[in-house]
Amino acid sequence: MQQVNERLNPPFSGLTFSVCTVLFFVASLIAGGITSAMALPKESDGYIYISYLAAPIAVFLGCFGMLFYKKVSFKEVFPVKCGAKYFVIALMIIFGLMFSFMRLNEMFVAWLKSLGYRANTSRLPDLSGGKVVLAVFVIAVIPAFVEEFFFRGIVLQGAKQGMGSIIAVFVSGAMFSLFHASPEQTIYQLICGCAFAYLAERSGAVTPCVLMHFLNNAAIIIFSACGLADKEGNLAIGGVAEIVLTVLGAIFLVAGILWLIFDKKEYAKSVKGGVLGFFVFASVGIVILASVWISSLFIV
Repeated sequence: MQQVNERLNPPFSGLTFSVCTVLFFVASLIAGGITSAMALPKESDGYIYISYLAAPIAVFLGCFGMLFYKKVSFKEVFPVKCGAKYFVIALMIIFGLMFSFMRLNEMFVAWLKSLGYRANTSRLPDLSGGKVVLAVFVIAVIPAFVEEFFFRGIVLQGAKQGMGSIIAVFVSGAMFSLFHASPEQTIYQLICGCAFAYLAERSGAVTPCVLMHFLNNAAIIIFSACGLADKEGNLAIGGVAEIVLTVLGAIFLVAGILWLIFDKKEYAKSVKGGVLGFFVFASVGIVILASVWISSLFIV
């Protein structure tokens, strides 16, 4: 049995979360300064790409900085090898999330709107011709690697050493959702975050999650380029096709989760103080992001 690095623990994961959150807001301020200095309109491709790159760059620097500081190797937080079946399960789960659970998220957004909330419109760059390739790389490839490295890598792998597998899965999912600070995507990102984390825990690798994350983001871009998604990123397909996709999605999602549940791999057990250790060190990031989430409900 491979020995776990004692430095890879809940306090380490929690501190990394706080560090990356602070760096994200610093990067956002820098990005805002750059776009202002260049006088870039919010609808321009330059503004959109700079905005999309702020978070991945900040998270990447924060994560590698913490690995270097704590002397934790990349391989310890980003295991890559797993059985082929987990990639099949990944495809089943992401298909289910995209075509069934997203409908429930749309209902949640509709409820928020009934309370006076105005959902933010997702901005996408020009997707005509070959430009869609650049969009896929920046919006799908980069976030898929960086965010999985962060949440299903450092956060999950460190958290489970103290709080156990099950609690760590939910914590990783919650932090993933909170980090995006987007009320209209809260439910969907929470479920996606937990599903991704559970797959990473069962498979023992982060790579299937990278695949799911990439497909989720890339699908939105491709659907938008083909005119199959609205301004909020929701799939604009109605009638019988929508019903069929929703039902199939639900079937694949349930089947994929059950396949993981009945996997014979053992779960890591929690230890006393493991949960508290994470949240104490993650508290700075949590307070900042929760404040942004709450304020976004009232600021148009």
